[in-house]
Amino acid sequence: MSLAHTAAEYMLSDALLPDRRGPRLKGLRLELPLDRMVKFVAVGFPLLLMSLAFAQEFSSGSPISCFCPSNFSIRQAAYVDSSCWDALVHHEQDESGQYRTKSLWPHKALPYSLLALAVAMYLPVLLWQYAAVPALSSDLRFIISELDKSYNRAIRLVQHMLKIRQEGSDPHAFWDELEKARKERYFEFPLLERYLACKQRSHSLVAAYLLRNSLLLFFTSATYLYLGHFHLDVFFQEEFSCSIKTGLLRGETHIPDLITCRLTSLSVFQIVSLSSVAIYTLLVPVIIYNLTRLCRWDKRLLSIYEMLPAFDLLSRKMLGCPINDLNVILLFLRANVSELISFSWLNVLCALKDTTTQKHNIDTVVDFMTLLAGLEPSKPKHLNHGMCDENP
Repeated sequence: MSLAHTAAEYMLSDALLPDRRGPRLKGLRLELPLDRMVKFVAVGFPLLLMSLAFAQEFSSGSPISCFCPSNFSIRQAAYVDSSCWDALVHHEQDESGQYRTKSLWPHKALPYSLLALAVAMYLPVLLWQYAAVPALSSDLRFIISELDKSYNRAIRLVQHMLKIRQEGSDPHAFWDELEKARKERYFEFPLLERYLACKQRSHSLVAAYLLRNSLLLFFTSATYLYLGHFHLDVFFQEEFSCSIKTGLLRGETHIPDLITCRLTSLSVFQIVSLSSVAIYTLLVPVIIYNLTRLCRWDKRLLSIYEMLPAFDLLSRKMLGCPINDLNVILLFLRANVSELISFSWLNVLCALKDTTTQKHNIDTVVDFMTLLAGLEPSKPKHLNHGMCDENP
């Protein structure tokens, strides 16, 4: 065995990927990075604000402070604070002298509305987890495994070709068989390509992804409507007039008709309202960007894996409308590129292929590894000349 042949065998052995058996791919990312960021912000931010509102209420005591008459005792003043906070209704006179009431309930409902907002924002995440994640996980495990296996099969094929070339005595017979095998597509493994092509006709994953982001936009719009309709009406009102002359106290003459109260938690209410508008306004472009990614193909991954035999979705123009499950799978393959061991090898081979001087002879990893192993990717010219001389 020659030294060059031994070096070629070592090089091809090193290029083989390790066989990953048993529990594997446990770290699959089943959420895109931007989707995960949107989830943490959309759900976690209202929970943070809710904790701020409760902390302010527990630390400062009563959220209102009423200016009771001086003849009221401490217990009576505490009753006024409690009664006015329970009612939380502002009384004011109109031009005709009639009293009108305006409810200030958004102040009381602030922590609970934030909790409801966090739950609503988590519903699209639950929908994705139960409607799409099981099928997506199965697809990714199969595709990642097949991509790595296809790469290994290509390397083993080059090893087999090298062995036959070294053991064969007639180079003409070897090259004739090799060209015949290429014409009859013996070196291709079309299972994965056909599976991916079938995914173009499936729309369950893309429907779940569109629904998830559409629900996020819907709940964000509902948040704007809630803040604009209810919070804006009481946003600047720090004081209100409260009436405690109800029930047994209705006929008491020493109790004033209206008592002025001040909302001590107004600053927290304003901070929560403004910060919610600002944060969700920043999230809207991110959600829209996530939706627009479905309108174009991520062809970089496909172009690299076209070096595998029978993986020519791009060159054969098999890609149609991008709004289908295949596009979603490609996005998640890019997010899980660390699980694709063959990606780094093929990425290097693609870079080397672009710089080689024999581009017309190199189409797949089989051709390139054949060249690196010391074999010509096609029949040498001197053998063609020899054939012509023998058959004038």
